[in-house]
Amino acid sequence: MGETTAEIALQNPATDFIAIEVHGPGVGSLLKKIEALALKNLRIIRHDAREVLDKMIADGTLAGIHLFFPDPWPKKRHHKRRLVQPPFAALAARKLAPGGTFHAATDWPEYATQIEEVFSTCAFFEKQSAERKDRPITKFERRGLGLGHPVRDLLFLRRQE
Repeated sequence: MGETTAEIALQNPATDFIAIEVHGPGVGSLLKKIEALALKNLRIIRHDAREVLDKMIADGTLAGIHLFFPDPWPKKRHHKRRLVQPPFAALAARKLAPGGTFHAATDWPEYATQIEEVFSTCAFFEKQSAERKDRPITKFERRGLGLGHPVRDLLFLRRQE
């Protein structure tokens, strides 16, 4: 619903952010927060993230991509719907500037393993250590922790060419 995105933008006023969301109520909620907090460094696009990155963002222009608690599609037959797949890692590598970061967090251990494998096997990325203190807690993180799920942050650096 945009709480974390708004908080990150508020804590980093010198950095510009683009939020991508397909869930209508989430977009509306974030727009309200942008107005209430008078955020000048945050814009939102209501569309599929893959298409936005592919069609609307120039190559090599992003300093970072944050993917916090994406839909885990927990059933094995639905894993193909997960956002993080090898083509997504290649797309992220194209859009990130050298030295840019990809930061993901999930409370699904199996998805964390998949994210780590996908980005570790992409030649354009180098794994870094990540700590949760680098970001505010999200609604989905709070829910996962309440269910006893372990939270994992993964950080990858876009290699210099």
